[in-house]
Amino acid sequence: MSWYQPEPTVSMEMFYLLGVGSTTAIVDVGGGASLLTDRLIDRGFTDLSVLDISVAALDHCRDRMGSGAPVTLLRQDVLTWQPPRRFGLWHDRAVFHFLVDHEDRDRYLRVMGEALAPGSAVVLATFAEDGPESCSGLPVARYPADRLSAALGRGFDVVAARREIHTTPSGTVQPFTWVAARTRTTEYP
Repeated sequence: MSWYQPEPTVSMEMFYLLGVGSTTAIVDVGGGASLLTDRLIDRGFTDLSVLDISVAALDHCRDRMGSGAPVTLLRQDVLTWQPPRRFGLWHDRAVFHFLVDHEDRDRYLRVMGEALAPGSAVVLATFAEDGPESCSGLPVARYPADRLSAALGRGFDVVAARREIHTTPSGTVQPFTWVAARTRTTEYP
């Protein structure tokens, strides 16, 4: 879990820049073990979904949240997921960069488009161009801000982009690229 961070500071900053309200329907892709959902609940957010392929990560999330938390846990592979509803914000910190195959990236972006409501937003973080070439034994794609913005496609206006130097729990430094964007039209995708 080299991506783990005790405080999702940049995610929260990006939510603020996008003006995300506490009733916004949020899906956190790959967020099962992340503390983002905990912090959002602490701030009064009421419509949260966590999508993760890992049963263990989702069990960990369920155990942390307890009963009654406003969180829907979705055990799915994002590439084959069929969103049952639309969301106002798609958050992904460290899933997209594992998609090194063009077809997988296209499939991911199609699923994201199906999941987004008109006027929605995206917060996406990947390894930066000088970040690691692999993670957890898997190859990764690395992105500068302009390439990550371009990967989203013409349907988005980038509100903010930034770089983060993440220090893993073991002390390794990993540069990340972050992009916060809004859908350009009211009829996305």
